[in-house]
Amino acid sequence: MSNFEQTFEQSLEQYAELVVKVGVNIQKGQDLLVTAPIETLEFTRLIVAKAYAAGAKYVQVDFEDDQITRSRFQQGSDDSFDYYPAWKGDMMEKFAEAGGATLTIKVPDPELYNGIDSDKVSRATKAAAQARRGYSKYTRNHEISWCLIKAPTKAWANKVFADIPEEDRINVMWDTIFKMNRVDGGDAIQNWRQHLDTLNTKSDQLNQKNYKSLHYRAPGTDLKIELVDNHIWGGGGSENKAGVYTVANMPTEEVFTMPKRSGVNGYVSSTMPLNLNGQLVDQMRITFKDGQVVAFTAASGEEHLKNLFATDEGARYLGEVALVPHDSPISNLNRIFYNTGIDENASCHLAVGSAYPFNMKDGTTMSNEELLKHECNVSLTHVDFMIGSAELDIDGELQDGTIEPVFRKGNWAF
Repeated sequence: MSNFEQTFEQSLEQYAELVVKVGVNIQKGQDLLVTAPIETLEFTRLIVAKAYAAGAKYVQVDFEDDQITRSRFQQGSDDSFDYYPAWKGDMMEKFAEAGGATLTIKVPDPELYNGIDSDKVSRATKAAAQARRGYSKYTRNHEISWCLIKAPTKAWANKVFADIPEEDRINVMWDTIFKMNRVDGGDAIQNWRQHLDTLNTKSDQLNQKNYKSLHYRAPGTDLKIELVDNHIWGGGGSENKAGVYTVANMPTEEVFTMPKRSGVNGYVSSTMPLNLNGQLVDQMRITFKDGQVVAFTAASGEEHLKNLFATDEGARYLGEVALVPHDSPISNLNRIFYNTGIDENASCHLAVGSAYPFNMKDGTTMSNEELLKHECNVSLTHVDFMIGSAELDIDGELQDGTIEPVFRKGNWAF
């Protein structure tokens, strides 16, 4: 075995152990559902072994394949796209109700739906979201353990690393994933504990500030976002309903909170392409008035954006505001990954659609009607889009009206 293979095998072991013990933090006697691209079979096998070693009672693996997914939209009948099996939604809800944990390798091909009618994809996405509303409530309220991670696939590596020889792309993608997940030196679990402490400290600082609003300014952006009363900043990881500390996204560099549903005014421009369920949208400009999207354009993929905002009423309002310094590990890789789970951790971002109720005091105890009454957005969807850059300035308005810098030239001002 070569030195590279030894180093790679060691890193792969550490990564699998990291996502099992820190990401989803599997508990003894707990069931685990792993959803993964079939291309990641070997790594998925390692995750399953680590999960059983950590005490999992049963591990179920659901494999996905891009070509099988695409064939539905190429060959399926029209009524297929408004359908999602009720039994599958019921199964996911029962799984969550029983305290199961979910771990998903989420790496959609950025060009999966090239040539496919955008309306078909949007209808299918909405049907799935409607059928999985019961399960989504468990994740939205952080009642269960769930984690999204990354692993290389050929289509993704070819898109991201098109500038290097094809035979090297998967290996380079693995090295990059190890680096952004702090598996490239020392004890990965200890590295993450230190990283999570840093993010928690920043969240604590922002909670002490208790800003009334944030004002964003950059080329193509002049946006004021009011924050909901009793908002809570989070970041890194958090405890679920059972008191188990998990990390929902790996990697993660963000701190985030809840905007006031009706309190968003101005315009904002994206700074990275958005992989919207396998459909690329680039160079967006979105205008808000009293919280609602009232106008939008995109240099490419505008029809995908239009279908997103048509999902339901809540899809036209913000549900998340997240801060990430431009001078941060993933941003400094200076590469677009066409994967929101990574790109959002290289850039300040916003999300249209559902808010996370745990970002507001007592939010997880409220019904949807109560959440809306308290200016928390509710929707079937939640889509992040990136707006950060080295030219972004953000001012914070304190409760007494004082204005102070939060970001200057893309980085923290305090």
